[in-house]
Amino acid sequence: MGQEGTKVSAPAAERAGGVRPDSGPDAGPDAGPDSGPDSGPDSGPNPGVPPSDGHVLVIEDEPNISEAIRFILQRDGLQVTVLGSGDTALNTIADLHPSLIILDVMLPGVSGFEILQQMRARPVLATIPVILLTANGQTAAREKAAQYGASRFMAKPFSNSDLLGAVRDLMRT
Repeated sequence: MGQEGTKVSAPAAERAGGVRPDSGPDAGPDAGPDSGPDSGPDSGPNPGVPPSDGHVLVIEDEPNISEAIRFILQRDGLQVTVLGSGDTALNTIADLHPSLIILDVMLPGVSGFEILQQMRARPVLATIPVILLTANGQTAAREKAAQYGASRFMAKPFSNSDLLGAVRDLMRT
């Protein structure tokens, strides 16, 4: 199954910044480079509160993929923040407390499996739905994703409609 739709490349300035919050009208006054992972893992502005409605965190190191996902989700009315590595993922997740996370397995710094395992061990983060993306769609990877607590597993390449359907389904639950 091939990837559909238009690929949108990331501006160089955003790629250099690591966390790239939505700059649209729904971004809010606190969105920006200073709202990223500068505080402790459970010391975000909303520790222990339910996830924010309609905010998706995409943790994906491939700019073409992350920007295509951003485009698809923003077109569907969602706020999207993109993080390009796993190094600061847990702090960013705790700070943003998104409604949903789209997490690549193969990331620089720390793997998506490690991030997912650490999330599920923290009660404040354990209930956030996670779509795990990987280039390896074999049975062993699917089993590992289930074992670590992934809400969904998608092999790359995936279709835009399949990803959007999974996001909509998980955002409803």
